[in-house]
Amino acid sequence: MSAPTLEVRDLSTHFETRAGVVRAVDGVSFTVSSGQVLGLVGESGSGKSVTGFSIIGLVDPPGRIAGGSILFKGRDLTKLTEPELRDLRGNRIAMIFQDPMMTLNPVLRIDTQMMETVFAHAKVSATEARQRSRDALGMVGIPSPDERLRAYPHQFSGGMRQRVAIAIALLHRPDLIIADEPTTALDVTIQAQILAEVQKLAREAGTALIWITHDLSVVAGLADDIAVMYAGRIVETGRVATVLDRPMHPYTHGLIGSVPSRNRRGSRLRQIPGMTPSLLNLPVGCAFRTRCARADAACEADPPITEPVPGHALRCFHPQLEVTA
Repeated sequence: MSAPTLEVRDLSTHFETRAGVVRAVDGVSFTVSSGQVLGLVGESGSGKSVTGFSIIGLVDPPGRIAGGSILFKGRDLTKLTEPELRDLRGNRIAMIFQDPMMTLNPVLRIDTQMMETVFAHAKVSATEARQRSRDALGMVGIPSPDERLRAYPHQFSGGMRQRVAIAIALLHRPDLIIADEPTTALDVTIQAQILAEVQKLAREAGTALIWITHDLSVVAGLADDIAVMYAGRIVETGRVATVLDRPMHPYTHGLIGSVPSRNRRGSRLRQIPGMTPSLLNLPVGCAFRTRCARADAACEADPPITEPVPGHALRCFHPQLEVTA
């Protein structure tokens, strides 16, 4: 077996604030291999995006990586200098942001921005750089790519700008793509086209993909494996079909149960009681225990990672094992 493209080990990312230390990511571990798609899911504020920013080295002060390692093809990204990270970003590792204006410069034409991205990591002619840019726009379903290359970001709709941002991420066919809810602003037909393209890229080019989302339906159709995050920690991992069909952690069970299609027509939507706790003041032990119907005194201790079923791991003292029957 070849080494995984990315191996995250016990990653912790903290933010020093006047009110205290925010443990946005607390002991997260996972691997992503070549051609594999990992779905990273959870509520807003669970630490998904900060995990992605930590991997690509975009955590700014007062945030810092407080511990752990991030091995990309055997190289620990936490030990690299900023110039070394800059050489990897956009080339071997790309990130697609939720807000396309984090990628696009509003005062530069699209062709300028895309061609500069090509020139930053490849010694090619202007003609070749333009052709690569044109092909990337076509890949994400943008019509009249030659005309669109001469346009400015403000001349595009929000969904079209997002497609341009995705095209820029695909320019160098990177080894790893971190996608932070990139299809949220797109209509379902374009979303399906983008998902098909990234699946094809992962399959044919061997690109490893981390897809950060709160949309379980997207993960179900796209990912190979799933990691469920809650309050800065991964609470359940496994093959996507196994976890979604037979969730063991009460939080995962609640997430799936709150999807409208899982509720009987005309009935009230099921929901997880309570609110996500503040990362400044997490409960002792299991962070989910204040919202969990199964919680008891044992949950005041920190639950270890167990694997009740091979390949299906979770942090919970009282997993819902009966659903696996």
